[in-house]
Amino acid sequence: MSTRTVVVHPDAETLAEATAARLLLHLLDAQSTHRPLHVGLTGGTVGIKTLARIAEAPLRHAVDWTGVHLWWGDERFLPAGDPDRNETQARHALLDALPVPEENIHAVLSSDAAASPEEAARSYAEELAHHAPPGTSDDPGPAVPRFDVLLLGMGPDGHVASLFPEHEALEVTETTTVGVHGSPKPPPKRVSLTFPAIVAAEEVWLVVGGADKAPAAARALAGEAVGTTPAAGALGRRRTLWLMDVAAAG
Repeated sequence: MSTRTVVVHPDAETLAEATAARLLLHLLDAQSTHRPLHVGLTGGTVGIKTLARIAEAPLRHAVDWTGVHLWWGDERFLPAGDPDRNETQARHALLDALPVPEENIHAVLSSDAAASPEEAARSYAEELAHHAPPGTSDDPGPAVPRFDVLLLGMGPDGHVASLFPEHEALEVTETTTVGVHGSPKPPPKRVSLTFPAIVAAEEVWLVVGGADKAPAAARALAGEAVGTTPAAGALGRRRTLWLMDVAAAG
């Protein structure tokens, strides 16, 4: 049964450093029991700062990165190398400094490699399915890897990945990915995991910093409807961690 835990750190810098240490220790422990590992990365200020702290941590050398696959919860539909793409920011903050095989870095197709967000979403769904564990007739599950950890940020409106309040993408449940149009946060075109893919993760970690996030965090933790506060539905199969700074905890 999934459990939900809230951990509050004094400030955003400590939040990023503690999350980096927590993730590295989690990967080390997990590699003692199974391989490969699958981790979903997030963007945003605190998310990228967390990746930068991993790049500085001596403990990163203890992880066998050849056995780790890296994914994204969402991506902006922009040209390859665009500084606003989560992939670009993650490569600069961390991935360029890690010995992760390029084939283990699973980026969403860029706008110069796919004709539309829908095409990029379909391609990503196929990539996810290729690494999915075999299902059973009783519990086939969505065709995604069993994420050891899926990191997610949250916006001031309560959105996670690119699933925004009252947006039609919230209603997509028949696929693991969705092309998003008309995002209220620029850029308007994006690709996102859907809720069936998110809740298939073993652990979901919501990394939330800043006073502007406090009202939405309170609504999500109080169990408000997913349609108005999508973060309320971001739950891991085994554990859900809300990793917050004092400002976001309100």
